[in-house]
Order: sequence, then C-alpha cells, then structure tokens
Amino acid sequence: MKPQTIHFISIGGSVMHNLAIALHQQGHHITGSDDDIYEPSRTRLEKYGLLPAQIGWNADAIHGGLDAVILGMHARADNPELLKAQELNLPVYSYPEFVFRQSQNKQRIVIAGSHGKTTITAMILHVLQFHRRQFDYLVGAQIEGFDTMVKLTTDAPVIVIEGDEYGTSPTDPRPKFLHYHPHMVLISGIAWDHVNLYPTYDQYVHQFELLADAMSKSGTIVFDDTDDMLDVIALKEREDVTRQPYDVHPYRIENGKTVLVTKNHGNIPVLVFGEHNMKNISGALAICDHLAITEEMFYAAIQSFKGAHKRLEKVKDDGSTLIFRDFAHAPSKVEATTAAVKAQFPNRRLVACVELHTFSSLNKTFLNQYRDKLDKADVAVVFYSPHTLEVKHLDPIDAADIATAFDRPDLQVFTDSSELETFLKNQTNGQPTVFLLMSSGTFGGLKLHEL
Repeated sequence: MKPQTIHFISIGGSVMHNLAIALHQQGHHITGSDDDIYEPSRTRLEKYGLLPAQIGWNADAIHGGLDAVILGMHARADNPELLKAQELNLPVYSYPEFVFRQSQNKQRIVIAGSHGKTTITAMILHVLQFHRRQFDYLVGAQIEGFDTMVKLTTDAPVIVIEGDEYGTSPTDPRPKFLHYHPHMVLISGIAWDHVNLYPTYDQYVHQFELLADAMSKSGTIVFDDTDDMLDVIALKEREDVTRQPYDVHPYRIENGKTVLVTKNHGNIPVLVFGEHNMKNISGALAICDHLAITEEMFYAAIQSFKGAHKRLEKVKDDGSTLIFRDFAHAPSKVEATTAAVKAQFPNRRLVACVELHTFSSLNKTFLNQYRDKLDKADVAVVFYSPHTLEVKHLDPIDAADIATAFDRPDLQVFTDSSELETFLKNQTNGQPTVFLLMSSGTFGGLKLHEL
C-alpha cells in the first residue's frame, strides 16, 4: 500500500496511540495532537518520534496534503482541528471505521461483551502467536509478547478485534463494535454500564441486539450460555447465522493452582484463575476451533498465557502477602474478580479495594448496582476522589451513600490516597493476606509496588 499522510486528533488515547505506532511502522507519515498525554502513551509516542512538539490543538496541523484524519473519542465536536478538516472536506474516520477500511478483505472476528472481552481477545492472540499464525488484531490492553495493541497488515487473512460498546467518536455516538461488520462475533456477557451513554438497562442491551442483527449471512455468534439475556440476543430467528453457546470450562483448584479438566488431554495447568476466566477459556477455545486450531493445539498454548495487563495481574508475592491489581470497576466485574481470588486462596484473608472512578460508578442512581458485590471479601474498601466528581460534573456522594449502596456496614471508605495506603499497610497483622486492588484509575496515585 502506498504510504499515506495521516493525522490523529487525540493521539494520546490507549488505542489511538497504538494505531498511530502501528501505521508508523508500516511506513506511513503520522502526525498527531492532544490536549493532554499520560503515561504510558507519552513515552511510547516519544520512542517512535510521534510525540507532538506542543500539547494542545492546532488548526494549522490540518492541511490539504493529508490523506486521512483519525478522530479519537476524547476530542470534542467543536475541536478546531476537526472543524478545519471538515472545512477542507478531508476524509475523517473514527478508529473503528479506519480499522474496518483496512480489513475489508480479511475474516473479521469481534469479541464483545460487558466483561471478559479483553482477556478472551488476549487468549486468542496468544494461541495464534504460539502456533505462528499470521493475523492482525486490535486489543484494549497491553499483552506480553506483543509490542503494540494494534496490528494492521496487507497480507494477514484474519483480524481479531476487541469490540467496545462505548461511543465511537464525538460525532458518532454509536458503539464502536457496529463499525466492524464481523463474520464471527463472541458476546461474553451483558451487565449494564456506561450510564452516561445508555441511561437505562434496556438501551444498553439494545446495542448488543444491534450487533447480533448486523451479522452477515453465514456468520457465527458464540455466546455465554449462562447469561439469560444472551439467549434472547443469540437465539433470534436467523437461519443464516450459526449459534454456538459456551459455558464454564471444567476445572479444579489444587494447592492454590488451577488446572483444566479435559476428556481427552488430561489435566492442563493454567496460570489464570477464577470461574470467569474458565468461561473466557471456553469462549477462546470456541473461536480458535473456527480458525483451525485443534483442542490439542489450544491446550498446548493456553498453559503459558499469563493474562492481559491489569487483569488479575500479580504485583507482589513474598510468600505471605499477595497483591493483585485488576481493571475491574463495573459491578459484575468487581463481584466476579473478588469471588475468583477468594476461591483461589480460601485460607488467606482477602482485602478487596475498589476505586469508584468512572462516570457510571460515581453516579448516584447507579451506585446500588454494587450491592453485595464485595461480600466475598474479609475486608472491603472503597476509594473515590471528590475532585473526580467535580470534573465529571456529578452530584456529590459521601461515605454513607456508598456504604448503603454496597449494603455493607463495615465498609471502609477513603478519599485520600495516603490514608488508604496507611490503612492497607496495617492489614496484614502477620496473617497470610491477599490484597486485591480493582480500578480503571490509579487510586489517587497509590504506589502499589511500595505496599
């Protein structure tokens, strides 16, 4: 493909900067801008010479010599660079639209769902790479063994895409996954989230119905058979679409280690744990079967899968104290992750801490979705920043609101990261302890490695 000149509006986003790097590595001329760029995006863009010289928007960066402009969700509809691109009638794409354009001649596999989609996508990529298959991909987290979260080539026959249900761009509120037009889709489970875009549960679920309805003829829907709502979506009358349910992969825990129980291949040790991850393994296995990966090949590869970044990621293990961090923030994820750690380490005291950081989690009307979600923890902790509430223009909440919502009178609530750190450091008391810290944020800058 002829090298193109492409400008990124909001280049600092997690997927956006990875897409920029991937296109740069292909030989395209890439420029970009943003009003703030955080780590690790800043260091990675700098490494490839793509870090903007100045922070902020600059309409002069948009000119008639651009072949395309890629617009990130972080920008606003009145962004001066976007307005200039529209004035010049330049092609403007969201990143899902651009990825689709680059993969029209490939088999497109989309992994969607409220929870588990990053891990399932990562499992599939790990298995394909283990067996040296040729493939493109887009995944929402950094994975060991992969330099970037995005790969686009001209010759790979298949692309595996993590399909996000969040809005596409400031000019397109539709879910990103509707732009990929998949030949095969996996829906891992549905639990209400993103209340700023989907104020009701029904509106949220409807986005997945649209995804299922948009399946091409002779397509395949792989879905979690334990989720009632997925039955409704996946079992709609579409004779031209193959429906394939999956369930929890049989497993058992032996001395704090999880092994898969198989009919024909013996017991397979794995590095991930938790019932939700056993479902994720079943989903990944189902997709890999359609990619000519046999069960034997899948089990050979999955044993070395360590998980995606911040998905039950082990931060510390000194024999007595274990620390895991996880991206969980939505209620269903908090519940599943907490239950998984307690089941894996039943004889250790579990201190589970969740940060309320997203628009949904800090919304007063949504808070009661967290009821009972930390019940498996011996010590339950919530952290939130009042400043985040102000930035998101949300109504104030206090410790009493949160304790009532979680329905846990002994819940510990913190708004200061140093006080949280002091509390956590006093929790071991010489007992074998597991700390589980769940957040899409940083707990106000808490240094986990120093705990």
